[in-house]
Amino acid sequence: MSSEKPKITCLPNGPYYLLNDLTPQVIPNILKSNGDICTTITGVALCRCGGSNNKPFCDGTHGKNGFTDENLSVGEHNKRDNYTGKQITIHDNRGICAHAGHCTNQLSEVFKLGEEPWIDPDGAAVNSIINTINECPSGALSYTVDNIEYRDQDRAPSVMVTKDGPYAITGGIELIEPTQAEDASTEHYTLCRCGASKNKPFCDGAHWSAGFKDEKN
Repeated sequence: MSSEKPKITCLPNGPYYLLNDLTPQVIPNILKSNGDICTTITGVALCRCGGSNNKPFCDGTHGKNGFTDENLSVGEHNKRDNYTGKQITIHDNRGICAHAGHCTNQLSEVFKLGEEPWIDPDGAAVNSIINTINECPSGALSYTVDNIEYRDQDRAPSVMVTKDGPYAITGGIELIEPTQAEDASTEHYTLCRCGASKNKPFCDGAHWSAGFKDEKN
């Protein structure tokens, strides 16, 4: 098996294709016209239209339900805001937030839903802020301490199929082609699987309003 990290590509108006093993494998019972064997890299198609009856895997429903991968976001939120405190600076890009709620639920004294400014970097101990930011699945949040920015983590490659939500990617799985957001992490990010995000392929929290459900997960 290849030691190279997996990659993800977005098929046009279709599923994500997770390339797990980039070492070409022999395909049984298929030969070229000259008798040579056929080989290919291995992968799996993951549903992103929200309609597959075999979630998280694609079953071709995107060809029937009119799914389009068009990005409808005008990009006004794709910018990083900095909130500087006495010991830590918190960086936030609202354009890629998946609205998982880890920050506001776990540390509401720092991440203040419905208030402006919505982040108070002096609202809690630095270690508590760091631990909370490390749980942000989308990469919208990062931080700087002592002039060193901490954006990524050291984790094994993984695709987590979250409950009734996006694919949470960790471990630096390369996303082929789509442009990442401003100063965003490439080690972790979230990909829409409900089909309703305006910021495709990234999750924008639309699964909440769309009522997306995956009863088998």
